Amino acid sequence: MKLLWFHLMPYTDLPDDFKQKHNSVWVDIDSRLFDPRKAHVLYNEFMDELEHAAEVGFHGICVNEHHSNAYGLMPSPNLIAASLARRTRDAAIVVMGNSLALYNPPTRVAEEMAMIDCISGGRLVAGFPVGTPMDTCYAYSQNPSQLRQRYHEAHDLILRAWQDPDPFTWNGRFHKLRYVNVWPRPLQKPHPPVWIPGGGSIETWRWCAERDYVYSYLSYFGYKNGEATMRGFWDEMKRLGKDPNPYRAGFLQFVGVAETREEALALYREPAEYFYGRCLHLDPRYALAPGYSSEATQRARVRSAVADAAARSGGGASGQATDFEAIVDQGYVIVGSPDEVAEKLRSVASNLNVGHLMLLLQFGNMNRQLTQYNTELFAKRVLPQLEHLFDDRWEDRWWPRPLPPAETVQPRELRG
Repeated sequence: MKLLWFHLMPYTDLPDDFKQKHNSVWVDIDSRLFDPRKAHVLYNEFMDELEHAAEVGFHGICVNEHHSNAYGLMPSPNLIAASLARRTRDAAIVVMGNSLALYNPPTRVAEEMAMIDCISGGRLVAGFPVGTPMDTCYAYSQNPSQLRQRYHEAHDLILRAWQDPDPFTWNGRFHKLRYVNVWPRPLQKPHPPVWIPGGGSIETWRWCAERDYVYSYLSYFGYKNGEATMRGFWDEMKRLGKDPNPYRAGFLQFVGVAETREEALALYREPAEYFYGRCLHLDPRYALAPGYSSEATQRARVRSAVADAAARSGGGASGQATDFEAIVDQGYVIVGSPDEVAEKLRSVASNLNVGHLMLLLQFGNMNRQLTQYNTELFAKRVLPQLEHLFDDRWEDRWWPRPLPPAETVQPRELRG
């Protein structure tokens, strides 16, 4: 099994009364809450944390794209990934990912991801999300009814640009290019592995099966709430005749590790309550753009993680847990001693049949010291108990194929 360290890069200084005085953490968040001096510190600390995760043995480090929000300060994950490609040795660089429908032309994605793959020596995983309604339909004003059509055309253009050895003309519905001839080209052939981050749409499941891509469920609400979605995914794979290789799937889980369960409950209370009380305060209007979800998904009553977050943020019977006891009880965050966490994650990976487990070990307003503690303890005493799960039965065909160590160039301070 692959254990990956995921960073959302949340803004850690939202006021205590944020939820009471502000409409939403996304789209129309008050820009006066943003302090660039604070962000200078945060960005550098966050990048240190990602590099540290690679150093202590995580198989991959993950970044993603969001806009106009305090939930994640990463409008351009490619900028972060390029730095990580230069500053790390062995870990996969998992860009989860670029929202393809937002790029005009999409060859920009092909070029930048090819650069990252070359800089890193072939360690890139290319994530191609459709994108949340907040990012795509509201922050970037895309027509929700055309979003998936734009996405599919952009995907096809990028894949051809990576693989066609000759210049070609592209005459699509949304993009018309006289010359397509991207330089550089990816190091991995025919292209880097492609993962599709999703929140639970039927179309995404079928798309992954058709293209033989990894489906990565980025859930905010943990393994208990994710079980129905992953069961739906695997039922669809069976219906489509695909094998149950767990490496076809990825899953995101919040985790807090300490020497004892009592210590973990004390350490991770504030960061968890900050994240679920402020970072997921989302106006439901922005999560349910008309035309964004297809008829098939609505008929199957599959709700995306974003729509789920918005509905829970509104309170009521299905309201989101924001106090720590409920957060832990409902499985949003797994906390405990290393052995407790390892046992629980082994059960989660087996029950959900997930070979790529993405861990949020920094969440909410967690500071650098606590993040480092959580990361190191997990790497030393949890990761070794999990990394060989599934390896006796399945091959991970969706992992990067980097250059041999003897052929790679290291940053100056890492050489020798």
